[in-house]
Amino acid sequence: MPALVEVCDLVKVYRMGPTEVRALDGVSLSVEAGEFVAVMGPSGSGKSTLMNLLGCLDRPTEGSYYLDGVDVSRLDSDSRAEIRNAKIGFVFQSFNLLARTSALENVELPLLYGRGALGPRERMVRARKVLADVGLEGREHHHPSQLSGGQQQRVAVARALITDPAILLADEPTGNLDSRTSEEILATFQALNALGRTIILITHEQEVAQHARRAIHMRDGKVVSDEPVAQVLAPRAAGVPLPREVRS
Repeated sequence: MPALVEVCDLVKVYRMGPTEVRALDGVSLSVEAGEFVAVMGPSGSGKSTLMNLLGCLDRPTEGSYYLDGVDVSRLDSDSRAEIRNAKIGFVFQSFNLLARTSALENVELPLLYGRGALGPRERMVRARKVLADVGLEGREHHHPSQLSGGQQQRVAVARALITDPAILLADEPTGNLDSRTSEEILATFQALNALGRTIILITHEQEVAQHARRAIHMRDGKVVSDEPVAQVLAPRAAGVPLPREVRS
């Protein structure tokens, strides 16, 4: 069976006037279903460019990218948007929540797009479930300004999960959070991974990457190492909200 993510010799070149910048320079990697992978590297290493390609936000200049058996590397923007909505859940550093919209309505948003749109009641039922799964039962009608930073990020995680995506793609998801709240979010990712979710986490922090099970290090647009995390860190924060299926 092929890997869920199969990337071969990806090259991404940006042209700025007469200058060429090779943001990715022959990247190859694979991710199996159910893995928790951290992609690491300093600024300019190519990890953000790789995230854009894995998230079907851009196309490579050269190379191939198979997602769940489909070659998405040459799809047009409309086809990429369909794949993105169906197969990928995004969690960003800045949460990207609508300020005047409740947690429930923020989580429902991805269900308004794509094929087979659900009715209002089914959207609400599904959104309530994923909010409960990330520990936010009872806060469905709170607006972002009424929630802590960690709670806002958990709303964003719930929104990413609402379409039951093949991959959860998290871009520096703890970058705007204090250390304790970061531990809570990383605990949520670990619990989701224990339930079989495939997670690709973009980070520049070693301690964040150590919550994953595999670390890919990038530099100058290349993969310089790809190995299991020697000692996976368990979350240290007390009272961490976990998805209901793994609560004792």
